[in-house]
Amino acid sequence: MLSSPLNARTRWKMLWRKHVVPGRVVNLCFLIVLISSTLLTWREVVVLQDAYVASHRSVLEKAAVAVDKQMQTGVNLLLFYRNGMQAAMHTPLSSDLLVNVQNEFDCVRRSPQWQINVEKRRTLALRGVSDEAIAQNPLLNRDVPGLQNEMTAALELGYVMRLSAGFPLAPAQTWYASRAGFYLTSGRFISVPGIARQYSALINAPWFIGQSQRENQARGIRWYSAPLNAADKNSGTVIASLPMDYAHYWHGVLAVEFTRDSIRQQLEEALKEEDTGNYQLYDDQFTLLISSTRDKVPVSTFDDSERERLTQAMANNTEGSLRIGTRLISWMNLKHYDGALLRIHTLREGLQDDFGTISIVFGLLWLLFTSMLLISWFVIRRMVSNMYQLQHSLQWQAWHDALTRLNNRGALFEKAKRLCDLCSQQQLPLSVIQIDLDHFKRVNDRYGHQAGDLVLTQAARLIARSLGEDDVAGRVGGEEFCVLLPGKTLAEAVEVAQDIRMRIAGKEILVNHSQTIRISASLGVSSAPEEADYSFDALQSIADRRLYLAKRAGRNQVWSVDDEEPSPSK
Repeated sequence: MLSSPLNARTRWKMLWRKHVVPGRVVNLCFLIVLISSTLLTWREVVVLQDAYVASHRSVLEKAAVAVDKQMQTGVNLLLFYRNGMQAAMHTPLSSDLLVNVQNEFDCVRRSPQWQINVEKRRTLALRGVSDEAIAQNPLLNRDVPGLQNEMTAALELGYVMRLSAGFPLAPAQTWYASRAGFYLTSGRFISVPGIARQYSALINAPWFIGQSQRENQARGIRWYSAPLNAADKNSGTVIASLPMDYAHYWHGVLAVEFTRDSIRQQLEEALKEEDTGNYQLYDDQFTLLISSTRDKVPVSTFDDSERERLTQAMANNTEGSLRIGTRLISWMNLKHYDGALLRIHTLREGLQDDFGTISIVFGLLWLLFTSMLLISWFVIRRMVSNMYQLQHSLQWQAWHDALTRLNNRGALFEKAKRLCDLCSQQQLPLSVIQIDLDHFKRVNDRYGHQAGDLVLTQAARLIARSLGEDDVAGRVGGEEFCVLLPGKTLAEAVEVAQDIRMRIAGKEILVNHSQTIRISASLGVSSAPEEADYSFDALQSIADRRLYLAKRAGRNQVWSVDDEEPSPSK
């Protein structure tokens, strides 16, 4: 096999033409465009999703601020009430009205349940239980110094409570429960027979018991909650309580209550112009307290696995978002309450808002572009494939003989020139065989031109089978062929010529359904080192001259010399 820089470049060109075909280039270009468009669309989707999450959190922050503001109002009122009572106990008022209150208390303190109502239009009524009921509860104590000052301070507190009830963000209900057996409430009026039952409920509530000096050593505000129950209208409340201490003694507990209706109303007012979504308030134990949905609408709850994922995420971040199934959950911890506000947005709600509409438009545009791209790819790919096949067919027809499928005269001379230059550079032998079929005209005249075409085709196949990988064969005339043998000496070329001659002579060719014929060929051989000339025209002329010597010598011979001595190759 020949090896040279020229041959290496040719090999690279062949590999390039083999692998870099137009169809593959078209496929690669369209694939790059499809991937690029998909990546760009995906980038826009990611940006849109980030904007959606940011908007989601912004709305949630607005709702959280509204709830926090309501909670902060309750905290401020508790601190104000406690400071006011402590100031009133430190500097009690001295008036005949307060003296009358003390005298009335001395008269009713032994009654099972009583009520002292002074100045109904100014202050709230004091309600309480008997000394006997106090003695039965170790947590209560009425025989303490300063009881009169506490009662007068409570009356002043009742006046402030009545004034605060009309505040826009005021809690739904306020209490002061004293350990001395009486209480104040801004809630609805309860008849005297129900006073003992209500007082018992107050002092046994967690927000009262939890404010003892042992339970709340910091003596600060504590939050308590009642879980949401759709069947109970009073459920879902949030209570903030504060111990009332004076002179290192625990007198009672101040408490404010926020109902779910008041918190929901605050959310609705804050989110009038915002999109839909379910807002839920949870305490520090992840217990559902408030839901923005009405009772008739099912409340969005979480199963155990979803609850675990949420609690883990909320434990690590005070605010964030988490996608669970088709729902986007955003949360934000409240500043003035030990809990978090969640916003639950479903896929259906997301598709109905502005971001959902934009996402649908993006998706449809990408589908439209991809569909058009695929259709264009199919059409262009088919056109390029047809053009490539046509080009390949035309190129093959330009370089090959259509009948014998060997190189035509032009292709043979082009390749012969390159082989001559290559062998001349490397000082390699180059041989040429000129072949002519004997008495071919008789075949055409006797059996017809179709039979002649069959003979030419069979002869070309037999010639091709005798050649090596680097050898080149072509048809240069009607029944005349030429073979180039780069790298082969004259003797080797004679062997190849003899093989071709014997193959042709030994072949029976079927010219019609019932008749076969045999043909022969005369061959002339020349070689470059023999003549020291690598000109293909010269080598072919010598081989052609020797071909005619073979014919004059009787045909069916290989002639490799210029004398007219009989050749031993017959």
